[in-house]
Amino acid sequence: MIPALLALSFNADALLVAFDFAERVPLASGDAISNSVFGVTVCAVATLLVLRRFRQYPGTQIAQSILPVLAAFYAVFLGLVVLLRLEYSNAILLLCFVGTLLARYAIETLWRDKGMLYCVVPGGKVDRIRRLTRVPILDLHEPRLEVLPRGPIIADLHADLEPEWERLIAEAAISGRPVYHYRQVWETETGRVQINHLSENSFGALVPSFVYQKLKRSVDLLASILVLPVVLPLMAITAILIKLDSKGPVFFLQRRMGFRGKVFNVVKFRTMTEANDGEDREKSVTLTDDERITKIGRFLRKTRLDELPQIVNIVLGQMSWIGPRPEAVSLSTWYEAEIPFYRYRHIVRPGITGWAQVNQGHVASLDEVDDKLQYDFYYIKHLSYWLDIVIALRTLRVVLSGFGAK
Repeated sequence: MIPALLALSFNADALLVAFDFAERVPLASGDAISNSVFGVTVCAVATLLVLRRFRQYPGTQIAQSILPVLAAFYAVFLGLVVLLRLEYSNAILLLCFVGTLLARYAIETLWRDKGMLYCVVPGGKVDRIRRLTRVPILDLHEPRLEVLPRGPIIADLHADLEPEWERLIAEAAISGRPVYHYRQVWETETGRVQINHLSENSFGALVPSFVYQKLKRSVDLLASILVLPVVLPLMAITAILIKLDSKGPVFFLQRRMGFRGKVFNVVKFRTMTEANDGEDREKSVTLTDDERITKIGRFLRKTRLDELPQIVNIVLGQMSWIGPRPEAVSLSTWYEAEIPFYRYRHIVRPGITGWAQVNQGHVASLDEVDDKLQYDFYYIKHLSYWLDIVIALRTLRVVLSGFGAK
């Protein structure tokens, strides 16, 4: 409540400055001021609500999301202004944008979440919680609720606990203290979901929402159409650079395992001196500082520009903008033979970027692939437009930083 009031206070101060400026320099009409005030208020409230929702997703740096989220809402508002030919005030928009931005950064600095203290009940598989390094953990040694600090109780609710610990959990729940199953906390803090048995996967329904998947498909097509005018010139320049850098084709096709286990040909810019159709497992693995990568190819991989031609795959319905990365057929076959439930990741369309890519980057070994699969399962379990927005924003950071590229 206090952060919200502070944000409104900042906006109110910005509005007063804007009104004072408008009185001295009467360039804006009454309609322009009304429209602008309404617009900036909606943008500020919408930004607050979106950032609060983002806190639910592990590893999300709220401070890094403030500018792009606020700018996105202002862009939508300005788009509506232009489309509807409404009057607006540049002074009010600029001052309120800066004021809201500074307020959100100040709030994030002063009231950022330090992390809850988890009180862990011994027994079962709670050792997984103890291995979390970014959250404070208190191991309980005696079943006395009155001596415990405030904080949620974490336990393996499927284990056969001692009667005194079961009574503690019951008392905690009755008193209003939150009680969580250890797996729920582990998934929330790591952004990963691990499946040992399908009957114990805690997914709920094994098939993600068909309604959202159809909506997502429509958004994919619309976004592809909107970005084409910007992407086509960029692709043309990239193609010229590839031809000047090394001999060989501009594009290459590679057989990947896709939606519902169907094989398709992914289209990419060539970044290596030799092509690979995806059938050779050894050649399909990209190593760190791989000698096959060309000079321009290294830049394309770092900036993810080599993925741009996959817009064709999106239009054809073989891929989405966001989803688990499709693997080469040879690698997918290998992983399915070695890792339980690997094939389950094909229940959603693969994507150009995804939850695993923004959290882990490029992987090669089986252990890394197992971790990647847990990120993919988290995405499938929590499939929603909110999570897709988080991934889209974090992808911008990945592109700018080159995180996880090989």
